[in-house]
Amino acid sequence: MSIVSFSIILTGVMLNAIAQLALKASVREMGVIGLNFSSSATAFLRLACEPFLWIGLFCYGISVIVWILALSRVDVSIAYPMLSLGYVVNAFAAWQIFGETMNPARMIGIGIVLLGVYVLARS
Repeated sequence: MSIVSFSIILTGVMLNAIAQLALKASVREMGVIGLNFSSSATAFLRLACEPFLWIGLFCYGISVIVWILALSRVDVSIAYPMLSLGYVVNAFAAWQIFGETMNPARMIGIGIVLLGVYVLARS
């Protein structure tokens, strides 16, 4: 895989990770959103006013465009597993930003993901 292809994939992954973090930030103050219509409708109206929701959706949109560029250069069997780098980024970012747990089991899982991405990138 060329450095350009890897850079495009990494850009798409990072945009996707930022989108996830922004969406989490948008619902952070709301708590659990109910599954019935009345509570969901109220929550979604409130959510529509959250700037982080729009940042997240914008990042998703741009990431789709970047991802199309990546898929035009790299086999999907290589590109798609690279999305797992987003899990690594989000795990550490959620730990730092939102105070989510980072325990040894999660660290081992992250190590396995990174090893898998390395093996794929070298193939």
